[in-house]
Amino acid sequence: MESNGTDGKLDRRTLLKLSGAGLVGATAGCLEDSEGSGTEGEGTDSGGENTDENTDSSGGGQESYTIGMVDALTGSLAPYGKRNQRGKDLALAAINDVGIGSDGASLEIAVEDSESSNQSGVSAAQKLVEQNGVPLFIGAVGSGVSIAMYDSVTKGAGVVQISQNSTSPELTNVPGLLRTSPSGSAKGEALAKFIAEDHDKVAVTWVNNDYGTGLSNVFADTFEGDVVYNEPHDQGQSSYSGTLTEMANTDASAWLFLTYANEMTVMANESFDQGYNTQVDYYGAESTVADEILENTPEGSLDGMQGITESAPGDQENFKNFASTFKSEYDAEPTVWAAFTYDAVHIAALAIEAADEFTGEALNEVVRDVTRPEGQEAFTFEEAAGMLRDGGSPSDVDYQGVSGLVDLDENGDPPGTYQVYSVQEHAYEYGEYITS
Repeated sequence: MESNGTDGKLDRRTLLKLSGAGLVGATAGCLEDSEGSGTEGEGTDSGGENTDENTDSSGGGQESYTIGMVDALTGSLAPYGKRNQRGKDLALAAINDVGIGSDGASLEIAVEDSESSNQSGVSAAQKLVEQNGVPLFIGAVGSGVSIAMYDSVTKGAGVVQISQNSTSPELTNVPGLLRTSPSGSAKGEALAKFIAEDHDKVAVTWVNNDYGTGLSNVFADTFEGDVVYNEPHDQGQSSYSGTLTEMANTDASAWLFLTYANEMTVMANESFDQGYNTQVDYYGAESTVADEILENTPEGSLDGMQGITESAPGDQENFKNFASTFKSEYDAEPTVWAAFTYDAVHIAALAIEAADEFTGEALNEVVRDVTRPEGQEAFTFEEAAGMLRDGGSPSDVDYQGVSGLVDLDENGDPPGTYQVYSVQEHAYEYGEYITS
């Protein structure tokens, strides 16, 4: 993975040279409170029951196409899930301004709640596929939820699944499961190099699921020093004092938290009460970037914490357009996670536009092709659909995502753009970009 061009080594001073522009900070997955509020996206959006029309060929006189989405609207991942709904809504608006096929059919999305758990995610996916009859659905936030839905519902069912947020390296081993957010492998390697610049001993605690397992394994395999503590913790606990005590009993000078917002909030508060935050340096990944964490922890309790998160390239023109539209609509800056969802909906719509018929098998044949780098670059649905309607094949189109490149490889993974963050005066600040 390339970093800043200094022989592959991340220069600490360069990485922490903060950009100062508000747009850059807005791209790094930081949760805005406004994105987690309201009731948008709850229940079923734009219709839920599938009709016989959904099996017709695209462009065949059909008035609408319904696909599905499984999002974390409740549970421990809700701070990450609810922000996706705005990205979804903006994508639908852009697509439906143009329409799908020669008859300008609309795209509709039936949304179900994963409740941030594997079991509920599987039930949600089953409802979409078996009751609504969708041939494609977007989902989910949690990597373990995405894999469980694929194993229990998607695999062998002739259905396309595109995760909007799952980053675990474990998804790379499930090539039939596509995603618009990049694999955490490059992020884990970057974290290992970043921390090794100042520390030779680190204690790691990771959430006990596919996300935590995959990312912690990459980190441990890459870190050049000693990982003196490397243990999981369960979600949803009221206290993690035992884990923190064990970490404090090591000689690690750095602690790495690979966990979610709710769990990090509990750990940060308990660490602050024990004074651990003044004894070691804290590090995290994208899942410890959430305004909810800062809002529910004391001032100064996380100052100095650093990490690496997924990011959209803030200088990219189509992202700027997306961010401008987002801010005009919601009076807030978008997160990269909203951008990932925006791109997932666009890829689904382009697959519908390109496929011979509205079936999972037909969509699966073209869904990767519309993102291929060999095709002509298209920065909007209108541009890409126009190429297809002018006689172009799916592989003639290279959709350029607002979240960055979305060239889906043979494993269903896109490339990734990452960014260094730190907590200063109880606020997130952002610095250097890293491209995988």
